[in-house]
Amino acid sequence: MSRLYVVATPIGNLEDLSPRAVGVLRSADLILAEDTRVTMKLCQVFDFHAPLISCHRHNEGFKARSLAERIFTEDLTAALVTDAGTPCISDPGNEVVSACVEAGVSVTPVPGCCAGIAAVSISGFDAREFAFYGFLPRERKALKEKLSALSAGPRVAVLHESPHRIIHLTEAVQEVFPDCRMTVCCDLTKKFEQTIYGKPESILERLRSNEKTEKGEYCVVLELPEKAGGKEEEAEKESSPEAKLIEKMKEGYSLREAQELLCTAGEKKNAVKQAALTLKKLFEQ
Repeated sequence: MSRLYVVATPIGNLEDLSPRAVGVLRSADLILAEDTRVTMKLCQVFDFHAPLISCHRHNEGFKARSLAERIFTEDLTAALVTDAGTPCISDPGNEVVSACVEAGVSVTPVPGCCAGIAAVSISGFDAREFAFYGFLPRERKALKEKLSALSAGPRVAVLHESPHRIIHLTEAVQEVFPDCRMTVCCDLTKKFEQTIYGKPESILERLRSNEKTEKGEYCVVLELPEKAGGKEEEAEKESSPEAKLIEKMKEGYSLREAQELLCTAGEKKNAVKQAALTLKKLFEQ
């Protein structure tokens, strides 16, 4: 039966390649690789002998369909890998997977390393909800706009950044979210792995003072501030119809006008009407 295995590979430490991944790659008929030169080194270490086929971001669009058809027609077992980590997660491979599904090839994940998940796990942030954004725009204006847009999503955001732009990214984070907390991971699982914690100002100081900052690969986890006005909005929702009517009346509206405004805003008409009657009786005393 034709099958495509989506295989996670180490992001630095070769000991992280799972026994299952070793078995799959060793028995595969084909290995679809982001960069055959990088994957060749892995093959040499673990004694994999399957033919390597280049499949990266710039060619998978026109190769995916033919590869899927070949896997299906020749009843092959193929393995999809990227240079490091899990394919299709901020890495190429999704078009191959989609083409294989369409062609009738079974697709099976072989889970393992993922830099973003590894970084989240040591961030110390409440990550029951988080969003992965990968690499953000390079141009400063677009970068700040994208960062500002993160506030609409979960409070924990996961980013990737190159060593030459990590200071640039952190400067932008400081401008947009000066009070956020950051976990900045460099070279996860490698010999000189480093993780630093703090607010943007202290992170920038550490990065600028380190002469080796522009080496390695970075994964950044942000814990964004609570949405502005969140507590006030929550308190407003929990306040009684009577309190809301009084607030409107303080703004200069009559009781009837305040009643109409609340109903227009979506408050339950019966509750507002009863609250208005209560207030009217109080005013008449």
